[in-house]
Amino acid sequence: MLAFSKIRARAAERKGGEAVLTALLGRSPNNSVIAEMSDDRILSIMAQRVFSAGFVWTVIEQKWPGFEEAFLGFEPKALLFQPDDFWHELASNKKIVRNPQKIRSVRDNAAFVDRVSTAKNGFGRFLAEWPADDQIGLMGLLAKEGSRLGGNTGQYFLRWVGWDAFVVSPDVAAAMRDAGLDIAENPTSKKDLGKIQQQINIWAGETGLPRMHISRILAMSIGTNRTTEELRHYAGDE
Repeated sequence: MLAFSKIRARAAERKGGEAVLTALLGRSPNNSVIAEMSDDRILSIMAQRVFSAGFVWTVIEQKWPGFEEAFLGFEPKALLFQPDDFWHELASNKKIVRNPQKIRSVRDNAAFVDRVSTAKNGFGRFLAEWPADDQIGLMGLLAKEGSRLGGNTGQYFLRWVGWDAFVVSPDVAAAMRDAGLDIAENPTSKKDLGKIQQQINIWAGETGLPRMHISRILAMSIGTNRTTEELRHYAGDE
């Protein structure tokens, strides 16, 4: 495998120097903050990533105040108390994106968040206690127990909530392949994801960097050289 120091040096050269690269890494994960996050904010972030999947993110962001109003501030218990008519009417609410499948996912994920929160004294606490060296295990749980939280949607949810998550974007996958990791061009299999987790764990141990930052450095080392604004947007730092 290519040394991570060389990957970082390439990313720094592309971005205009080490100081610029460091500034672009964004905030570091803070599990104490995640542990204190309320269930309604967890569900709101979860829903925003679900509705953003396959859609123009900026449109979802601009409409989000309407989503907050329509979905009762994303308070899980309040949503679970609503009758079927409430959910049917949302499909004609112009304040939101009227995708019936994604609307139903909010109901399902409200139950998921409430169930885990009850068992773990808060969904945020549950996330904060999950070890960062087993993101693949957490992704598997999100995909199995949640609704529409598989693949990159689950990864972006973890990133947006502030968990120490890597995101297997096309650029990250390309950078890891370029570094010598034997994975598919579009690595979605459990085997390939396990290889990615293992290698990122190795680099985290060698560098002391959060996995979130390792992922960002990989993404900035290859492929499209995105602007600072684009990078902050995709990193969930806005």
